Amino acid sequence: MAKYVLVADSTLVAHYRHFPLLTFLPCAPSELVPNKVYYFLKGPQDKPMPNGEALTAPYSIRKLEAALIKAGVRREDIAVPHEDHLADFITNDTEIIAVSTMDPLGLGPLTMSYNVLFGVNHTPWVKVEWDRLMAKLNALRAGKKAKLIVGGPGVWEFTIEPEALKRYNIDYAVQGECDDVARQIFEQLSTGNIDTNLFSNGYTTYDMHFHKSYNEHSNFLSRKIGLAKGAPTLDELPTIVRPAMMGLAETMRGCGIGCDFCEVTLRPLRYYPPERIGEEVKVNLQSGITNAWLQTDEIFAYKHLNAKFEPNQEALVELFNHIMSIPGVKNANPTHGRISIPAAYPELISKLSAIARASPSNWIGVQVGVETGSNKLAQKHMPNKTLPLKVGVDGTWPEIVWKGTSNFNKYYWRPAFTVQVGQMVETPEDNWDTVALINWMSNSTIEGTTRPFEFTVTPMQNVPLGLIKNREFSAITLDEAQMSVYYASYRHLAKMAMRDARRDSKGNALVKNATAGIIYLGGWSMMKVVERIAKKHKIDIEKVKRWGLDREKNKQTMVMASKV
Repeated sequence: MAKYVLVADSTLVAHYRHFPLLTFLPCAPSELVPNKVYYFLKGPQDKPMPNGEALTAPYSIRKLEAALIKAGVRREDIAVPHEDHLADFITNDTEIIAVSTMDPLGLGPLTMSYNVLFGVNHTPWVKVEWDRLMAKLNALRAGKKAKLIVGGPGVWEFTIEPEALKRYNIDYAVQGECDDVARQIFEQLSTGNIDTNLFSNGYTTYDMHFHKSYNEHSNFLSRKIGLAKGAPTLDELPTIVRPAMMGLAETMRGCGIGCDFCEVTLRPLRYYPPERIGEEVKVNLQSGITNAWLQTDEIFAYKHLNAKFEPNQEALVELFNHIMSIPGVKNANPTHGRISIPAAYPELISKLSAIARASPSNWIGVQVGVETGSNKLAQKHMPNKTLPLKVGVDGTWPEIVWKGTSNFNKYYWRPAFTVQVGQMVETPEDNWDTVALINWMSNSTIEGTTRPFEFTVTPMQNVPLGLIKNREFSAITLDEAQMSVYYASYRHLAKMAMRDARRDSKGNALVKNATAGIIYLGGWSMMKVVERIAKKHKIDIEKVKRWGLDREKNKQTMVMASKV
């Protein structure tokens, strides 16, 4: 049987009815979202293959699987089981059970935001599912030699709460990119013989200013501090060999934009050539996935041209052309991108949309970190995100966001925005600027048309590290302006849910109607819950609804420079 069993966090293996934003459902408090509603909206996992393995798996698992095979591990020594068949693969021969996770302890920004909003430390569904998976794995490996290790983007949470490793009976948490050393890690953890020239028992952490420090800990394994090579090179990154969830295919690693609240910016930039990206798309097609979901932290930085972060239009057009030319691919969309590019380069968005066959029935979804409606905060915390436009020269930050959203929507791109409250040096005026931006866009139509803006906006709390460590999220009290950002956001989300639920739901007629009904009711109910909380905090609801709509800037006259 398999020596290495690769397992995904249970919240990462469902399709969430293929509805925008439902992938955030596990962040919600389990005390407020009923069991039956949660599991219906989560939807079923793909059926297992005849041998009990998963047909598709989260991208991180597929990348780890590919890294082991590239390093010479026999395919038959690796298993990626469907969760219903774990018992068939965890045997006396198993040496390593490796789990990839995103938010195991419920410390993610959106997850914590619910605790702040409701003023109570609820238990999110993501933690409920993690606890259940850990209990299942530990029961299956009881009395066996298999070691339990965790990795993936959620490992940072164990650096905040290292004692959780013992609580879950986890032998090791592996931190950092490990594509090039995956085999060494597995073999050395299996035997307990760690090569101290390559690895250290400890972890790297950052403070709120991203100053790095290193802490020794026997249950962590990371690349040895001080090595000249701190991450795999492009040539060492493997190509997946079996299909990934949602048709994910990596286009680049790193971002380079440099926002001071984001750890992604610390990774070195590496760009895959279109041919290598296409290889992963072809692998995903084997499972019947016809959408190419291009994983990137910033699609418009793909092979960017200069320090002004001007987009490499030729490279982007080449990339999209190559992907869409692959037989079987019906559509494509990137995971993340910044809003200044559609504001400054509408012709680029038009070209990419034509290539990707965007239309009223085929919207391109993309996640965008708008983060604030404040010029001051945008310039302080994320100055490169506005490039190549400059705030104060090419318009205000809200004007840039408005123009970018209009151009996105014009060519059938639907952005999913995030905004933050609780940022450093933030004032109430900054958050009222965010309320004004949300209201302005929620009541806008695309330039030259009567079509309303299509976007979602999710508010998140920037929680100080000290409170994360103490798990005292509910100790944060939202002031009037911060609470107003939450209410304006959820009011718009309810508007979108009630307008688009039926159109965007997938499945047969019964499932489609049930999903649309729950989303419609859920959006409205969540808005009313937030409204009650706001009123409890003495927030003037009518003031929030009107804020910014009668301002001079909201006459939809732009001072945006026509060319950069």
